[in-house]
Amino acid sequence: MTTPTSASASSAPTSTVANPTTTMGSPARLADDTAQGKTTIAASVVQKIAGIAAREISGVYAMGGGVSRAFGAIRERIPGGGTGAANIAGVQVEVGEKQAAVDLDIVVEYGASIVDLARAVRRNVISAVERMTGLEVIEVNIAVNDIQLPEAEDSTEALVVPAHPRVE
Repeated sequence: MTTPTSASASSAPTSTVANPTTTMGSPARLADDTAQGKTTIAASVVQKIAGIAAREISGVYAMGGGVSRAFGAIRERIPGGGTGAANIAGVQVEVGEKQAAVDLDIVVEYGASIVDLARAVRRNVISAVERMTGLEVIEVNIAVNDIQLPEAEDSTEALVVPAHPRVE
């Protein structure tokens, strides 16, 4: 995510989210304030929407880097461990009162056009978050961390977490 910088530091444009919060223990943020009441949307909700929208695009094999995927696989095997905002691998958000910014870490299937895939993911995430929350998405940063090779699909699970321990 980008943060405000002083004018002397750089002349490159930066973007900010008004009153940003991250998904780690963030309070709900104001999204709608009317005479009839307020609507608040937690950052974890934006995080989940963005993660689901990114995975909907064909060619996205997985979310997160190798380490976060390994921890995610371990967490999912623990009862109650696979729930919560911090468990959405590869998705970080900053949510303000009217805007949101999203960072995605993805693994791409071999053969997919990374440029076209990133455009499709960005478009889908922006559309889903804006449609469902009413927040303006000011940026979606995508980091492609790996490419999933076709022959590696069968062995990936065994490398991450063995199904049965080798010793007792």
